[in-house]
Amino acid sequence: MVTSIVKKSKSLFVRILVGIIILPFVFWGMGDVFRGGNQNVVASIDREKISSQEFITYLNRLNLSDKERKSISKSSLLETILSDYISRKVISMEIKDMGITLSDTSLKNIIINDKAFYKEGKFSRTEYEKFLLKNSVSAPVFEKNIVEQEERRPLLSFLSDGTKIPDFFIQDEFRKENQTKEITYLDLNKIYDSHKFKRDEIQNIYNKNKELFSQEYKVLTYGELTPTILTGNTEYDKKFFKEIDLIENNLLDGKSIKNIKKSYNLSLIETRPINKKMIDLTGKKYNEINQNLFNKIFINQKLSTPLIINLNNKYYLAEVTSVKKKNLTIEDKKVQDMISAQLKIKLKLENNTKIAKKIALKEFDQNIMKNYAKKNNLELKYSILEDINDNKIFNKSLIRRIFETKNNEINLITDSSLSKNFIILTNNTNYKSLSNKSKKIDEYRAKAKLNFAKQIYNTYDKSVNSKYNIDINNKVIDRIKNSF
Repeated sequence: MVTSIVKKSKSLFVRILVGIIILPFVFWGMGDVFRGGNQNVVASIDREKISSQEFITYLNRLNLSDKERKSISKSSLLETILSDYISRKVISMEIKDMGITLSDTSLKNIIINDKAFYKEGKFSRTEYEKFLLKNSVSAPVFEKNIVEQEERRPLLSFLSDGTKIPDFFIQDEFRKENQTKEITYLDLNKIYDSHKFKRDEIQNIYNKNKELFSQEYKVLTYGELTPTILTGNTEYDKKFFKEIDLIENNLLDGKSIKNIKKSYNLSLIETRPINKKMIDLTGKKYNEINQNLFNKIFINQKLSTPLIINLNNKYYLAEVTSVKKKNLTIEDKKVQDMISAQLKIKLKLENNTKIAKKIALKEFDQNIMKNYAKKNNLELKYSILEDINDNKIFNKSLIRRIFETKNNEINLITDSSLSKNFIILTNNTNYKSLSNKSKKIDEYRAKAKLNFAKQIYNTYDKSVNSKYNIDINNKVIDRIKNSF
């Protein structure tokens, strides 16, 4: 590090940074120096390679929900995350080429000047250590992220500096969140929640999709790969990871779990047939396997396809050895609830689509809205929204949509899960003005500038990506998918 970018931070900086740490754009990768070989390369950017271990480490830091993890093997989520990761890598390469660096002195200044680490008016190393422990972050990781954020800041400044944000941009940003909106609305959930599906509707879905209404009971085989077993040592050293690489390559070459077991004299455990709730065929709970390890093995869709799992820096060899399906009957309440839930989503989609189409074609005016309410026994309700945080009825994302609706316009607004569905009519809008002397002027100038910078940055990002030769290893992507 040569160039010093001396920056002092406010205590808010660290609190924001900890929140940012779990987001994708912070972690540009901390590749394992012990890993190598093309079979363990997820992607390459010119000559720079992204190892599978580096990418998996990155994935683990995203704190994906259980639902997101379960969807990885069946969706394009992994490819989307990888695409974003590569994009961030490319930008980091640009930053390096531009010679933007943060010196150790500047890093130290940022930390020791942050009020979050103060005690009795001065920096306290103890407070700093307590902060790291409380947030489960090591000092190297935390400090590396400060460096990455601070090195990125000059690039964004480089792209957006010199641009004067017009006052109307600032006012527009303010008005997006600060207006008084008088609306009339219909809550469509009154229709959807009260709808009762007929027995023959549920039976018809069941008959057409019987194979979907079953529980899988899987036999799992697994064993921990420790340094003692693989190398005879107790350290997770270069020799250990070399053996892990060798096992992964052997698995890619088609070797079975029995071959690996024999080669290393492994002790493997085999479970009884158990379902995703760890219940066996007799209805008993199987408690002889760690829940997180079980989740990672059970989600594997490929039978007799062994894989290596990294869980909390411990390595396991595992596979789904056999699968048995147990069909659920139409009398099972879970089956009926599942079918009803799907039918309800279908009902919402079809009805919302019809309404949205009519609104788009100007075939759904105020009179039709009143008739629709009467026909479906809905109450026409009136409300005044004071600002973006007036969430007594609507959440913030829905209010933002409402604020985008002009006077005398009708709109259909829903959330992403279709759990909230409304038809709204804007009766009147009073926009609030932001004085140049207001304490909030800097806040909204910053928001306007940030949005403008994002547009420039996205354009720059696309341009930069075209400069590099990017190669994706789909075989490794598939292997990672199967490990979730």
